[in-house]
Amino acid sequence: MREIVFDTETTGLSARDGDRMVEIGCVELVNRVETGRTYHAYFNPERSMPAEAYAVHGLSDTFLSDKPKFDSKADELLEFLGDSPLVAHNAGFDFSFLNAELTACGRAEVSRDRMVDTVAMARQMHPGAKHSLDALCTRYGIDRSHRVKHGALLDAELLAQLYIEMTGGRQIGLVLAEDAVVVETATIALHNDRPFLAPRAHQPSADELARHAEFMKKISNPLWQEGA
Repeated sequence: MREIVFDTETTGLSARDGDRMVEIGCVELVNRVETGRTYHAYFNPERSMPAEAYAVHGLSDTFLSDKPKFDSKADELLEFLGDSPLVAHNAGFDFSFLNAELTACGRAEVSRDRMVDTVAMARQMHPGAKHSLDALCTRYGIDRSHRVKHGALLDAELLAQLYIEMTGGRQIGLVLAEDAVVVETATIALHNDRPFLAPRAHQPSADELARHAEFMKKISNPLWQEGA
C-alpha cells in the first residue's frame, strides 16, 4: 500500500483569510516502509511574511522572492501525490492550505476521504497526553535533535517515522513469502530439509503420570504446599 506523509509551512493560520502555503514536503511510504522518494518545493506566496510565521519556519520574503508560484508546480505535485492516502499531523490544517492553493489555480481539491490525521490517532492512543510532533517523537524515541526550526520536508520525515511506529513499528515490514522472510532489504531463507515430527498427543500416558508422581516425591517442602 502506497501512502504519502506530508507537511506544509505557511504565512499564517488561515487559508480562508488569505494566508498562503510557502513550502511542502512529502515522503513516500510503501507498506509502511520509506522508499527514499520525496517531493519538496518552496513557493512564492506573493505577499509578505508575517513576523510570527517567520519565527516558526525562518522563510523570509527575500528567500521566497525567486521561488516559483504554486500554479507552476501544481501538476508536478499532484503527480507525486497520485491517489494515495495522505498522512499529516493535524491534517485538517494542511489539507485546507493544499486545497486552497489547488482551487486558486483551477485544479480539483484533494478529497478529505484520503486524509489520515496523526493527531487524531494520538488522541485515541494516548488520551490526556501531549500530541505535538515534538512530544510524540519523544514518546516513541525518535531523534529530533536536528530540528531547530520547522521545515516541511524535515517534519514530514519525522512524521513518517512516527507514523510507522504508531502503526506497528518496523515489524510491519516483514513480508512472508513462500520460502523466505523478507525484512526490508535482507532475506532470511527458511530451511525445508528438517525431519518431520508427528504431533504428540496432548494427554500424558499412564507411564508418564507415574514417573511424574515419583519425581514430585523427591521435592521437599514445595512452595505450592506452604499454608496448606
